[in-house]
Amino acid sequence: MDLPPIVEFKIGNETIAIHAFDAQEAQQNLYQQAVNIIASGPSIADLKFTDLVDAATIFVNGSISLTAQHNFTNIVGYVISDARFIKHQPDMLRKHYTGQPLYATLAVLEALAVSHPSIISNYHNAIRIIYPVDRPWGVKTNKSRFGGLLFKQRLLNRKTPLSNFANQPEFVIDTHHKPSPIGLSLDVTHGFVEAGTVAYVATQLAFSRGAGSLHLYGIDLLNNDKPRFYENNERSAPTTLNNVMSNTIVPSFNLLAKTYQQLGVNIVNHSPISKSLFDFN
Repeated sequence: MDLPPIVEFKIGNETIAIHAFDAQEAQQNLYQQAVNIIASGPSIADLKFTDLVDAATIFVNGSISLTAQHNFTNIVGYVISDARFIKHQPDMLRKHYTGQPLYATLAVLEALAVSHPSIISNYHNAIRIIYPVDRPWGVKTNKSRFGGLLFKQRLLNRKTPLSNFANQPEFVIDTHHKPSPIGLSLDVTHGFVEAGTVAYVATQLAFSRGAGSLHLYGIDLLNNDKPRFYENNERSAPTTLNNVMSNTIVPSFNLLAKTYQQLGVNIVNHSPISKSLFDFN
């Protein structure tokens, strides 16, 4: 099934068209810049941002709140792949999103259309749809508000085995990995592969956009019992990282790093918490 290049959303009395990500679009090219991908692990609170604020930066989920504390001059992306983030942090975008390039799944955009319709109305030109290759609609928070789904929309809600993409040139899939296949995308125009963390999505997006090197911050993993840097003990969203860390996240990042490095793009994990888990650094 071809991924829709444009999806229309009804916001009030207005029908707004949002385009899918296309790596060939000139404005998406990062021209071999070194790119920092900033996740939300607790180690972020200990980072010195003086040397980071002028680098090309991609935020994920709540890490965008750092823009209120530091003057980032080269924000090249903001990625949300799971609509549950909108549910658990309803005010995050209202407070901190100001039109940065936003990459989101259909499920996320559906949630935004309900909770923050003005974001879609005001910033739709800065938004691009990204599709999980094996379930193009993405992770939903609840029953779809599009109750009478059209035929194509029903197809977008179907889940396809990841192994089905093993012979497609845009993907690298390890079908022998247990307990289930893992993989990565070489061009998110054709979809991204999930691995249990939005940082993995952002890394594939940065590669697809022509990043020269990839630097990961805040992917901590070993302290998932602690709140994210922007949360506290009383108010923190649940995490599933412990469930997928060993089986999916670590082997997926190792496969991704090996593949991208063979293609000339180095990847570095700067988290002091999780460095020892990975085969690259």
